[in-house]
Amino acid sequence: MKLSKPAALFLAGLAVFMVFEWTMLAFNLAEGHPTAFYVVHGVLIGGNIVLAVVVAAIVWRAWAAERRRR
Repeated sequence: MKLSKPAALFLAGLAVFMVFEWTMLAFNLAEGHPTAFYVVHGVLIGGNIVLAVVVAAIVWRAWAAERRRR
């Protein structure tokens, strides 16, 4: 499957945004919530960081394949 350059740039930006957004959320969680709140948000943050890394890896492989084709 070939990934177009605009799509790759969009996905790269999305990956950067996801890491930034969820990292900021992790640092801005207020104290005083029940433990379940932190567990759920921790799982959401971890899952989204993993998704961002997967998307970044897909973009990296697409760019590397494009460089090899040239």
